[in-house]
Amino acid sequence: MTGTDAAVAAVRRFNRFYTRRIGVLQEGLLASPFSLAEARVLYELAQGSGLTASALAVALGLDAGYLSRILKEFARRGLIARKRSPSDGRASLVSLTAAGRKAFVRLDASSSRDVEVMLRALPPAGTPRLLAAMGTIEALLDAPHEPSQPYLLRPHRPGDLGWIVSRHGALYAEEHGFDPGFEAFVAEIAAKLIRDFDPARDCCWIAERDGVPVGSVALVAQSARTAQLRLLLVEPAARGLGIGGRLVDECLLFARRVGYRDIVLWTTKGLDAARAIYERAGFRLKAEKAQRLFGRDLVGQDWRLVL
Repeated sequence: MTGTDAAVAAVRRFNRFYTRRIGVLQEGLLASPFSLAEARVLYELAQGSGLTASALAVALGLDAGYLSRILKEFARRGLIARKRSPSDGRASLVSLTAAGRKAFVRLDASSSRDVEVMLRALPPAGTPRLLAAMGTIEALLDAPHEPSQPYLLRPHRPGDLGWIVSRHGALYAEEHGFDPGFEAFVAEIAAKLIRDFDPARDCCWIAERDGVPVGSVALVAQSARTAQLRLLLVEPAARGLGIGGRLVDECLLFARRVGYRDIVLWTTKGLDAARAIYERAGFRLKAEKAQRLFGRDLVGQDWRLVL
């Protein structure tokens, strides 16, 4: 399963959970005679003094024919009234009648009670966490599409190396079939970086989008003259934005400023996206060796860049 497939499955799993949790699957929403779509139409009509059917369809993202059938049923039950629009004689304004507003008030109160019961069942810190998570979902899904999405590079801080280990373990298992030995290998690199980190000789960069880490790289001293590039990673959702190349470029700038003479790195054959980044930066393949690593038969590669 690819990263995209896993993300799709996770979103669908959440949708199934939440629709079941709030009772959307019941024949009538909140034990009312209204479906979810009908309840949303009632809600929109209750917010204004009158809307045309076309404006209502746009606001709710509903098919015009489907909305028309809902409005006809509402009219039959005496829940809505229509009057000609003063600004467009061809259109009618739809509004709730007294009976329609009474039905909405009952449904709205029932919905609030159900949510209140759900929130009361959470631990003390649960409600702020839930609201923050819901706000994040809403902001991300409602954000306008940006052809070129910005990102931020920053030095690592406490907690980042744990994220690096976790994401290396998960992504390399998913995308390349590496076993848990690879995560242990990365954990050893991260532990040494934390223990021995010297800001005068080492650097570690994190790429962020909207405050969430999406990439990493580190440059560590191997000797007085040589540095080693390590821990390059870009999350699948952030690939194609040039983050990997930018992370490597920052390491090269740091290496030249510090006075290193060359940079080495070790990787495995078949990681074509990373190889392209290394070659563009000026790295050259120096040696290859077939090895049994991380549960697979791999070809280890040594690369070097003379500064």
